[in-house]
This record gives sequence, structure tokens and C-alpha cells, in this order.
Amino acid sequence: MPTPESQCIRRTIIIVTATHPGVAPFDTSANSAPSSDHRRVDLSVSADSTLPPATARDRLWLALLLITTAGLYLWNITTNHYGNTFYAGAAWAGSRNWEALLFGSVDPSNFITVDKPPVSQWVMGLSGQIFGFSPASMLIPEALMGVAAVALMYAMVARVAGRSAGLIAGLALAITPVAAMMFRFNNPDAAMVLLMTAAAYCTLRATVRGSARWLAVAGVALGFAFLAKMLEGLMVLPALGAVYLVAAPPTFWRRMWHLVIAAMALVLSAGWYVVLTLLWPASSRPYLAGSTDNNFMNLVIGYNGLERVEGRSGGGGAHGNPANAIADLARENPQLADRFGSGGAGGFGGGMFGAQPGITRLFTGEFGAEISFLLPTALIAVIVVPALRGRRPRTDLVRAATLLFGVWLLVDGLVLSYMSGTAHPYYSLAIAPPIAGLVGLGFHQTWTARDASVSWQRYTARFGLAAMIASGAIWSFVLLDREPNWQPWLRWVVLVVGVVAALLVALPSTFGRRIALAMGVLGMIGIFAAPAAYAITGDTISHTGGNPSVLPERSTASGARGFGGTTHSGHGGTRSAGVGLLGSRAGGFGGFGGGTTTLPPQLQTMLQSSHARWAAAVSRTSSAAGVELAAQVPVMGVGGFSNDPAPSLAQFQKYVADKDIGYYLAPETSSQNGSATAAVMSAVTKAFGGAGFGGGRSSVTTQIQQWVEANFHGTTIGDYTVYNLTVAPSPQPASMTTTTASTTTGTTTGAATPGSTFPTTGFGGHRPVRHHTATTG
Repeated sequence: MPTPESQCIRRTIIIVTATHPGVAPFDTSANSAPSSDHRRVDLSVSADSTLPPATARDRLWLALLLITTAGLYLWNITTNHYGNTFYAGAAWAGSRNWEALLFGSVDPSNFITVDKPPVSQWVMGLSGQIFGFSPASMLIPEALMGVAAVALMYAMVARVAGRSAGLIAGLALAITPVAAMMFRFNNPDAAMVLLMTAAAYCTLRATVRGSARWLAVAGVALGFAFLAKMLEGLMVLPALGAVYLVAAPPTFWRRMWHLVIAAMALVLSAGWYVVLTLLWPASSRPYLAGSTDNNFMNLVIGYNGLERVEGRSGGGGAHGNPANAIADLARENPQLADRFGSGGAGGFGGGMFGAQPGITRLFTGEFGAEISFLLPTALIAVIVVPALRGRRPRTDLVRAATLLFGVWLLVDGLVLSYMSGTAHPYYSLAIAPPIAGLVGLGFHQTWTARDASVSWQRYTARFGLAAMIASGAIWSFVLLDREPNWQPWLRWVVLVVGVVAALLVALPSTFGRRIALAMGVLGMIGIFAAPAAYAITGDTISHTGGNPSVLPERSTASGARGFGGTTHSGHGGTRSAGVGLLGSRAGGFGGFGGGTTTLPPQLQTMLQSSHARWAAAVSRTSSAAGVELAAQVPVMGVGGFSNDPAPSLAQFQKYVADKDIGYYLAPETSSQNGSATAAVMSAVTKAFGGAGFGGGRSSVTTQIQQWVEANFHGTTIGDYTVYNLTVAPSPQPASMTTTTASTTTGTTTGAATPGSTFPTTGFGGHRPVRHHTATTG
């Protein structure tokens, strides 16, 4: 048992190592640079702590950061209403049925799942079960995930470089436009990035002392990140392995053993769900959307794996490159392209899913606006910070953190830049944490070393800090100049403030410390102002659909209009609207994967009166989710999200014979603009594999709809042709026309407004909000 004398000596050693001028309080092995946070140390510091106790001022600044982040993410959050109705429908289903919650089913009767693992659905569904399902109960947990990610970023950077560095990193993450948007949205990316950030935090904790326990916790976090978005959640894995292998204190073979333990934790935390789907009889669980054979591993390798990177067709997902197909339409029929939005091939291609693959993708178009404001600053920091650390020991924590963030940014950034498959700009949320971490480390390390006694360190720090500020300000000017009609004064303020601050911090400190500090703060304002303005403006925009955009809302009529989208100009071949698709009169199905659905009262009453297992069946789960949210009844999505082979015609016929389906809903076909519609539908069929898009399909949806039309009489209600499947099927004459039922104003999942002049094709009820490319991501 330790004696009082030995405990006193031990505490004294801790205090000395934490307060010695040459030793940072976060590294008792004397591997870190001096920190400005050496204000007070008391006897409560434990041997395992790498941060001195926080002062009242420290707590105040942290509270201010988190409260500001919460305000930014929570304010007016319900303006997004159901966001992406594809996932909102699954969240509603999970709030009503435990099996639907477990598997992430789109409907509470468990026909088919969403095309991603269910971690994000668990959070939203449980919130709906506890508080009752609503836009608020669904979206508020997403915002709280964002606040938690910012808190973890602060803790991670503060642990190795000081609390001021942590505050800068946390603020940088909070105001990154894509983070401010996606932490207010219901796509799975918020949960994935929170778990990736948690894994990085745990890995740094493990690196401090060589802790196998913390490394195992990091593995668990990564396992659940995999269950949020599969392989995308593992993009941080090389960085975590590299930093522990390089910088952890234990011997090489002990470090390797710790990594094996972490790998086992990862496999167990992700593998239990994989095994569950394999052992659970396929006949008694929902079909796994996106797979070709109802197998989870098929999703991992195919639709949510290599197909995303290589752009190969196959599986239940998109076939071919959607952007190229729409671009082909623009080249083949320029007049049609002009009707749906100018821009030609570049406009259509980039507008749908971002810029073309290449090293510049993250700097162009929508990608640039969402993630690249602070990217030049981070790229300079990843070079300058290791240079300033000099020949410090292998276990230097600041250099270790820089390695972690740098490898994370490199691996994930290159994958995003060169992936040939579907690449939504909001995927860039995955690299927001490493960019923020590098910005925090870069500012702190260059600032503290700008008056170093060693001349090369002093000049490296000064010019490095100046370069970070100047590059950030100049690039912000370039990005803001791409939106010349939005706050035109801001880009000039950012440029002038940033350049002046960069020049002043590069000069020797001939003026007082307070003035020098003011110049540094002015420099941060210069690079933070533009992304913060985008983030704040995003709170006033209603984002719906599957491809939300950070570009500020404008009322100019000169911009290009995406299919069913909001007008605004495109740059670098992008538009925020993309393919909506075909916004129509109020009453159409929700937009392809995320729009609002309007139901006539008569149809809503019919669906709510049905006692069938599924009140209705419609083509595609995106449309089914919209009808579900409008009528609050289970709806079968035939063909899944895009091209799933479920159900087969024989299975559907059995469901009908067993009275499991009440109605079949088909979009009303209008002759108005019919040739334009046919051309667009042909392009979309080519892009997405022909599932669930109207005429010209060769899929289960085609077979089922043809069988329904041939054996049941349809009644037109509003913009729908409704087939009652509870009556006995009887062959219908080829010339049989449908009966029209008069209806009144519909009931919607959101505020309805008269739609565009395009005909209803089953792809898009219209809301007076920005409607984005409806894809699940």
C-alpha cells in the first residue's frame, strides 16, 4: 500500500511536469511544446490526466462554444420538416414497430428496409417512440449529435495542444457549412461522423498512455460507424491505426497486440448485426434494400461499397452514372435542357451529384461551398505543424494528432475526389473533423512559436500563420465570388481583413502583445466569417430531398432551374437543385427520394380506412415513404429505392390474394408536355436502371403495374390512379378508361403550393422550399 510520503512525491512529480516551462501539461514525457494554458495546477490532477483542471474562464468559453453550436443547429430546425422523406418514413415506421426499428424498415409492416444500415434510424425511431413522431423529435437528435461532435473535437485537440486550440477546432467544425446543414438533417451522415469523431478521440486518449482499453472503445465506435454507412464509416481507420502504431508509448509488438484487440472490438460491434441478418430467416424479416440477393454482405461489397467508388452498375442500386445520363440528354436535346435549366452537360452533370472526379473536385462547385472554405488553411497546417515540432520524440502528442488528422483527410479526401460512382457533395461532412482539427492545431502552434528563440522556428511560425490566414481569406473570396448576388460586400471584407492580418502577423512583434493578439483574432475572423455566414444563412432555408445544398437562397430569376428545384445560378457545373424530379401540380408523389407528398382528402380517408397489412402499394420506397407520412398508414414500396427485385410478381399476386394490400397507387399520366416527359424519363431510366420511373421499365415494378392495370379497374383521384386490390381481379378491356372522382384540396406532409407546368409523373409534389436531388446517399 502506498505511503503518504510516496503519494506526496508522486503528486509533486505530476505538478512539476505539468508546470515546467518546457513541458506541456498534456505530456509528462516532455514531448510537447509550452502551452499558454499553464495557469493553475492543484493536487486533484491524476496520473492519467492529460489536461490540467479547467478554470472558471475555461468552462465559460467551452459553454459558450457549445451553446452557440446548439443554437446554430437547433434554431428553426423544423423548417426542414421531414427533410429526406425516405429516411423520415423509416423513422416513422421505427417509432411504431420494434422490428421496423431494428432493421430500418421503410414501413411498419416490414416489407423492405432503407438502403443503409439502421444506426441512424435507431436514434430517430427511439426518439419518436419516446416523444411521439414529429419533425422535431426526428431532427433534434441530429442536432444534438452535432453538438456532441463539436464537444469531442474540442476535447481531442485541447488534450494535446491546450484549451485555446480546442476552442478554435471546435468552432471551425461548428461553422463548416456542410456540418451546419447535415446536423440539421435526417440522412445517416450525422451519426456516422459523430461516431468517427468519437473513435478518433478515443484513439488519441489511447495514444497518451498506450491504453488498450481506450483503443478498444475506439474500435467499438468504428463498428457502429460501419452500421451507420458501411465502408464510408471506416475511412478514418487507416489514420487511427497509423497514429497508435507510430506514437503510442508501448513497445512495437505490444502496440500491434493492442491494435489486434481494437480490431476484434470493431468486428464484434459491427458483426453482431451482420450475423443477425444472416441468421434471421429472410422470409420473416424485411428485404435488405440495395442488395441483389437479400444479403447484407452483398450491400457491403456492392451497392454501398465498390460500386460507389468505381461507378460500376449492379445490385439494387443505381445503374451507370446518373450525371452522365442527364448530361447526354442535355447534349441530345438542348431545347429540353433549356426548359429544365441551362448549363448543358456541365450543368446537368455537376448539378446532380457534384463535380467530375479529380484532385480539384473538393474545391469546385457544390463541394467547394460545402467543405473547402478552411481546406487551404488545413493543408498548410499539416505541413507547418510537424515542421515546428522538430526532432521531438516519437510519442509527441501534437505531432501524433497532426498525423491522425492528416491521414484522415488524405484518405477520405482522395476517395471523395476520385470516386466515379454517386458522389453527393454532402459526403464531404466526413472530412470536416480533420480539417477543423488541423486548423485548431495550426493556429495554436504557429501562434505560440512566433516568438521562439530559435530563428528558423520563429520564421516558420510567422510565415506559416500568415500563409494560413491569407490562403483562407483569398479562397473565401473566390468561393463568395461564385455567388455574386448574395451579400456582395462580404467577400471584400473577408479579403481585406484576412490579407491585412496576414501581413501584420508575419512582421516581428514590435508592438504590444495585446495588439498582436488582436491581429491573430482578426485573421481568424477573416477566414471564419464566410463559412459562418453560410452556416447561419442555412438556418433560414428549408432543405428537403436527398441532396441538400448549402448555397444561399436567392430570388434571382437568372439562375438555372433543376428538375423540380429552386432557381439559382451554378458555378463549376453545379446546381443545388439537380433532379427533383419533375416537380408537378400539388398532389404528386413526393420527389424522387425526398419531396413532400400531397394526398386528396378522399384518398387519405380511403387509405386510413383500410385494414390491410399495407394500406397501399406504390412504385419505389421513396414514394411509399411520402404517402406514409401524409396518411400515417403502412405503404409497400414496390421495387425498393431504385431497382430491388422485391417483390416478385408471384409474391405480389399472393399478397393481393391474401388481402394484404388495400390499394395500388399509380401517378396520373397527362398528355401535356408528354414528349418532354418521355425524354426525361428515358434519361432517368438510363441513369438509374429503369426501376420505378414510369414507362419503359423492364423490372418488377413494370410487371406488377402492368398486371394491376390488366386486372383491376382504376379510379382517378386527384393526381393518382387508384386500383382497389381487395376486389376479385378481372381482366380489363384494353380500351377501358379510368373513372374520375372529384376531389378537393389535398392534405400534405407540408405546405402545398401550385406546382410547375410539368405533368405529374409520380416524382414530386411541390413545396415552396428548396427541393434537392432526391437520392439517399
